Amino acid sequence: MGWELKLGFVSDSLGAMSLEELLTNGAKLGVSGIEINTCGWSTAPHFDLQEMLGNTEKQRKFKEDFEDRGLEIIALNANGNPLHPIDSKQGDDLKNTIRVAGEMGIKKICAMSGLPAGSPSDTTPNWTVSSWPPETQDILNYQWNEILIPFWLDIVKLAQDFGIEKIAIELHGNQCVYNVPTLLKLRKAVGPIIGANLDPSHLFWMGADPLVVAKALGEAIHHVHAKDTMLNSQVQAITGLLENGPLMDVNKRSWSFVTLGFGHGEDWWRKFCYQLKMSGYDGWLAIEHEDVLLNSLEGLQKSVDLLKGVIPLEPSDYLPQEI
Repeated sequence: MGWELKLGFVSDSLGAMSLEELLTNGAKLGVSGIEINTCGWSTAPHFDLQEMLGNTEKQRKFKEDFEDRGLEIIALNANGNPLHPIDSKQGDDLKNTIRVAGEMGIKKICAMSGLPAGSPSDTTPNWTVSSWPPETQDILNYQWNEILIPFWLDIVKLAQDFGIEKIAIELHGNQCVYNVPTLLKLRKAVGPIIGANLDPSHLFWMGADPLVVAKALGEAIHHVHAKDTMLNSQVQAITGLLENGPLMDVNKRSWSFVTLGFGHGEDWWRKFCYQLKMSGYDGWLAIEHEDVLLNSLEGLQKSVDLLKGVIPLEPSDYLPQEI
């Protein structure tokens, strides 16, 4: 079986840098591509969505800047809440990201499923993660059947119209899709253009096992983010993993996003890459640096070095001998 697992990173990992600096450092790091944030929870410092929309000259120049450094555009990333009950811009920007990607010949979009309010009269997103009291089921029915599925049916149609082949939904907290069953439920409802953006970091803090998740998802894995989580066992023993403390106060949190290897070592990441191979995934590993203690460029370099040591690069040539 062939094998082409490519290494890159998410552009917001170096969000304080200019596009020129981003691309220069990307080439120096020795990665093959960069995933570009366009909107949503990102200020999108490297990509002006409105200026790029329909502007073939700006699109051509943007792509040439990558090609000149031997880099690929991995995907456009519109992570945010496209179903926010009072902020329609995030949903509109997801649609415009799809349009721009189609115009530029980019075939993959990274996104979140979105999280609506719990009822038509509510104005705040409502993440329901228990089955009691009974109104939780009314909330879920409203969110999925009246908001989420109709929205994504329209998005899939738009994506198909613009030649998008894959929409990778991140399994993320405070979203309707956050684990294997919810991802597969949406995929069944709207079609296989929807798949998972498998990011181990969120699965760690939600108590799932990313190795088992990779096996369970199989061909439904459309993309992979490489991000690690440190579980702070001393705090976790008191608070559990439902953490809402300040992101910058690592000592007091039960979990925090960290540089690859600082939460789970090289052995774990080797197993993860091997499981991806067993699951048939043939695509990108995009590092997402969100470590609040390490310098971003240093953290990226350490993450690149770790993954380069564990990613299987060549196709298998083993055949049992005829005896």
